[in-house]
Amino acid sequence: MLIDRCVIEVRSGKGGDGAISFLHDRNTAMGGPDGGNGGRGGSVYLVAKANVNTLFSFRHSRMIAAEDGEKGYGKLMYGHNAKDVFVEVPRGTIVSDEASGQILADLKEEGQSVLIAKGGKGGRGNASYKSSRMRAPRIAENGDPGERRRLVLELRMLADAALIGFPSVGKSTFLNVTTHANAMTAEWDFTTLEPILGVVDLPDGSTFVLADMPGLIKGAHEGKGLGIRFLRHIERCRVLIHLVAMDGKRDPYEAYLTINEELKDYDADLEKRPQIVVASLMDSDGADERRKAFEKKAKVKTYPLCSLTHEGVSDIVKKAEELIATTPEFPLKGLETGGLKVYDGHLEKEPEFRIEKIRAGYFRVVGEKVEYMQKTTNLKNDDGVARLIHYLDRIGVEEALKKAGAKDGDTIVLGSFEFEYTS
Repeated sequence: MLIDRCVIEVRSGKGGDGAISFLHDRNTAMGGPDGGNGGRGGSVYLVAKANVNTLFSFRHSRMIAAEDGEKGYGKLMYGHNAKDVFVEVPRGTIVSDEASGQILADLKEEGQSVLIAKGGKGGRGNASYKSSRMRAPRIAENGDPGERRRLVLELRMLADAALIGFPSVGKSTFLNVTTHANAMTAEWDFTTLEPILGVVDLPDGSTFVLADMPGLIKGAHEGKGLGIRFLRHIERCRVLIHLVAMDGKRDPYEAYLTINEELKDYDADLEKRPQIVVASLMDSDGADERRKAFEKKAKVKTYPLCSLTHEGVSDIVKKAEELIATTPEFPLKGLETGGLKVYDGHLEKEPEFRIEKIRAGYFRVVGEKVEYMQKTTNLKNDDGVARLIHYLDRIGVEEALKKAGAKDGDTIVLGSFEFEYTS
């Protein structure tokens, strides 16, 4: 079964907390600080692999989580870093953020990887705070929190050319003849239920990848038939081989226009790809007359095809080879062409805080950077609390609270930390 779209949730590991410890052994009664740093949390990567051809493995495993880093210990013992998690996905997978729709990566090369959730940095132990002015620090950092986000994975197959057209026009038969893909064929619509890839071997020893797409119908871009699910797979193809049946069951000209309109309405510049128009089912009665009338009306050259007798196959393959060699790769619409940046959700550049008045006598300090400072400060002792209050005063929180109307005795909330305002 081809699973070509799924939503997953990823979580990187939290960094280990730094330790507050002082050296005590039989030779040293009152030693200096020796609290070690915490270990780094595990990160989550996606890696493109050629031997994976579907997103089926994510059907039931929607959460991917890395382990947390180990906390620090006394005697300057650092916590262990957690192992990173590498998740294999098919080549051709597009990774995007579910909330924003932003495309994060296009994994189309073997072994290509992208960091999608960065592990939290380990917190510093109190040994890191020792200085000439602070001989016995009782403060330590908590590890950075891990990242949690929901991602959309979409598989867009890597093929050089794609067979398109209405159902039952001979696409699967042509694929079988040219690639020995053994695609199922039958005399009913939608025999092909999912894209099938085959490799065309050329006389000079080179090859190209050909994809058989499920048949399109009018309204495919709106979700009718099977088209909306599989139109995305055509986006990577440089050449379209458009089969138009000449068996008389459907007007060739109207069929040709309908398919091209669906390509255009999908809004991914599919109509800009070069097309090889193939007059298929030429073994039908009256096919030659219909082909001539179609060429005159559509003003296009067609390549006659009778897949059962292999007539016309070599000409079509030769033309496809020429177009593939001379047609540049089309960029995926919506994908930045300036290169992908590694995602890092920590400490984005923005104002350090803002003040929100929740109700009378109750204020909240909000901001990614200031909340990060609260989360990474160990508040289990007075020194840690004093350090956080000093930081808030330094960045102007007290002045901002005063301007917002805070009075002595009001409650101030910062993340999970509450304190009483005093001017």
